[in-house]
Amino acid sequence: MSLPEEDLTCPVCCDIFTDPVLLSCSHSFCRSCLKRCWDTGLRECPVCRKRTSKSSPLSNLALKNVCETVLQTRRQSSVEEKMNCNIHGEKLKLFCLVDKQPICVVCQSSKLHKTHDCSPLEEAVLDCKDQLALSLKTLQDELNCLKIIHRNTADMFSHIKNQALKTQRLIKSQFEQLHQVLYHEESVRLAALKKEEEEKIARMKDTFKELAAEVLSLSETIAVIHQELKEDEMVLLKNFKATQDRYVKIMDLWIMDHLFLVLIVIYSEWRICYDPRSKSTPLDSDIMSGVLIDVTKHLLNLKYRIWEKMLDHVDYTPVTLDPNTAHPCLILSDDLTSLHYSTEPSCCPDNPERFHMSAEVVGMDTLGSGSHHWVVETGNNQDWLLGVASSSVPRNSEISARPENGFWTLCFRDGELRAMTSPPTTLIVSRIPQQLKVQLDYDKGTVSFVDSADDLIYTFIHTFRETLLPYFYTQSSHPMRILPGKVLVTMLHQ
Repeated sequence: MSLPEEDLTCPVCCDIFTDPVLLSCSHSFCRSCLKRCWDTGLRECPVCRKRTSKSSPLSNLALKNVCETVLQTRRQSSVEEKMNCNIHGEKLKLFCLVDKQPICVVCQSSKLHKTHDCSPLEEAVLDCKDQLALSLKTLQDELNCLKIIHRNTADMFSHIKNQALKTQRLIKSQFEQLHQVLYHEESVRLAALKKEEEEKIARMKDTFKELAAEVLSLSETIAVIHQELKEDEMVLLKNFKATQDRYVKIMDLWIMDHLFLVLIVIYSEWRICYDPRSKSTPLDSDIMSGVLIDVTKHLLNLKYRIWEKMLDHVDYTPVTLDPNTAHPCLILSDDLTSLHYSTEPSCCPDNPERFHMSAEVVGMDTLGSGSHHWVVETGNNQDWLLGVASSSVPRNSEISARPENGFWTLCFRDGELRAMTSPPTTLIVSRIPQQLKVQLDYDKGTVSFVDSADDLIYTFIHTFRETLLPYFYTQSSHPMRILPGKVLVTMLHQ
């Protein structure tokens, strides 16, 4: 005979006893429930309020066993209920493959599942576990991909910050170089102006001193003549020859030095006498010619001439390398015109534009029409490919550099120069060129390679149907460099 459920219920938590204990007053409680009640400070029975001893209460083993039996029976009953059909109460033995749910034999005969395919429950469990395992693997693979993308995104974020800081530093450095050129030109031209000013002022000072001395000498002679005119007639006659000789000597020297000025002054004095509108003596004389600052010489097309000077300090490179496409083992120069191979890969993000399989890099500018050319200095590099490649060539797989794959290149490796046709064509040259000019005529469909002596080495002929990019490959530590082109300035006169 089973006990009523209320006899197996703790009066504190109102649930089946868990590790029940028995007090001296014959009341039972869960050990944890009694501890919580006693933690409030009063050590008494929560039901009858009778004081209890300080010793630990005894476990009620009989009640514990009964409670565990009841709980086990409940669990078994719950499992059996789950194994039975909710509609017919029959045991679930089949699995409907259409509705994806367990059914009983009565359900199989019903209209709802009569036409559905079914399988035994044991087989369905195995099939479902296989499907869930496959789904789990797919989800796990997707999770791993997302983790990789998340890690790459974090790396790319750091790389973007580093790129911005490095680019900012390089921009400031190049502008600082241009500023130095401007500061130098400014100081040179200000010094030239200062020098001319000092020379003109020194010349005017010397002229002023000479004129002052001559004015003083003439004034003294005039004073002597005035004094002679005041003397009596005999003294005047006695001193006349000496006075006349002094006058003639001064006039001869002055006239010889300033003949043109004397004529101008005489003419001016005559004009003043006969033309009351005249107020001053003009300065149009040899003594005043060229004394002013030659302003035109200093300001004539100043900005243009400075710009021409700056051309001597700047380079124009027709092709610039794209660092976002460079393989991690390629090291590019700060000005993006030189590359070499390193056995220690650099830290760079795994972005889609980057070449991942071999040491390749392309230029930044796409070539879609017209003619283009650039010169590459290979120097001591013994392992390289140069030319053009289609913009759509794959970046994450290793393919042969052939025209059918979108590459039109020359290759130098193992001491041989080859045109990368299908199959490669060995080229016979007197010496391996250390400078190569790549000439692309997109509209005519030609890619030519010319040495430093303008001798044609090889020409590819192809009808291009997509844009191209300058292409570079090397596995040598010796750098390859794109040489700067010449800048020509042409003035248009209207």
